[in-house]
Amino acid sequence: MSKDLSYLEAIREALAEEMRRDPKVFVLGEDVGAYGGAFGVTQGLYEEFGEARVVDTPISESAIVGISIGASLRGYRPVAEMQFADFISCAFDQIVNQAATLRFRYGGRASVPIVIRAPSGGNVGGGLYHSQNPEAWFVHRPGLKVVAPSTAYDAKGLLKAAIRDPNPVVYFEHKYLYRRVKGPVPEGDEIVPIGVAATRREGDAATLLAYGAMVTPSLEAAERLSKEEGVEVEVIDLRTLLPYDKEAIFKSVEKTSRVLIVHEDVKTLGIAAELSAVITEEHFDWLDAPVLRVTYPDTHPPFSQILESATLPNADKIADALRRLVAY
Repeated sequence: MSKDLSYLEAIREALAEEMRRDPKVFVLGEDVGAYGGAFGVTQGLYEEFGEARVVDTPISESAIVGISIGASLRGYRPVAEMQFADFISCAFDQIVNQAATLRFRYGGRASVPIVIRAPSGGNVGGGLYHSQNPEAWFVHRPGLKVVAPSTAYDAKGLLKAAIRDPNPVVYFEHKYLYRRVKGPVPEGDEIVPIGVAATRREGDAATLLAYGAMVTPSLEAAERLSKEEGVEVEVIDLRTLLPYDKEAIFKSVEKTSRVLIVHEDVKTLGIAAELSAVITEEHFDWLDAPVLRVTYPDTHPPFSQILESATLPNADKIADALRRLVAY
């Protein structure tokens, strides 16, 4: 059985189900309690689980993650909300120097089963401090897992998997998708495994790798090339950024011999840079063209929605890049 849920509702349902399943799971963050969260994600949880398990915190991301680490060492499974992913930088030391390294430092005798929910991304007119995509910072750090769902189904399934994982997981949920993406979500205990990509569209002319909010315009561009030019592009939704599904990527590259990578983060040292390097290093003989990238430019998100629209990757830019790639 399944029901249609929005991306936001799927996240909320995952939290509620995991809190009912395991009394050690609790939620903490700014305004997550009676207010229900800045975006309404945690609405209803305070009424069901009470203030001991839905904990309002001061405006201190470092404290939120620090408390989560300490609680995890006492056997709890905290789910910390950053409210906006932009401010995750305030907790950077706690995440990369404490949570990510603790299992290694303790020789495997301890683990940090925390989830850090990070509402990320632009196209909402948020400007400088409410539109960033900082996922590459954390993909760079051993000891962390990083996920970025694009559908309601994956938003629920990946969050449940993240809560049950013994490692710290940074869970990037795109704000633009909250109420714009809806779809069937299974009722009950359906898990989407971390580290497994999903092929959203089959094709043999080129491989398109995307995640988060960029999956929808990637599919739109692929459909456009199919209808207008008879070019069939394979679209792979990475879902997990660390550890990414190398096997799925290589399998598709062997079929298409051309790769385009799309993400909303800036170009320099983004996820696409690493994937391009790995594909070139380990699968160069299968390539018939250079690996191409469509990303946000190396600049800050503008407050003007007109300017933001001009800088964001979209179906037109992706389709143009696919045409160049196929014609190479």
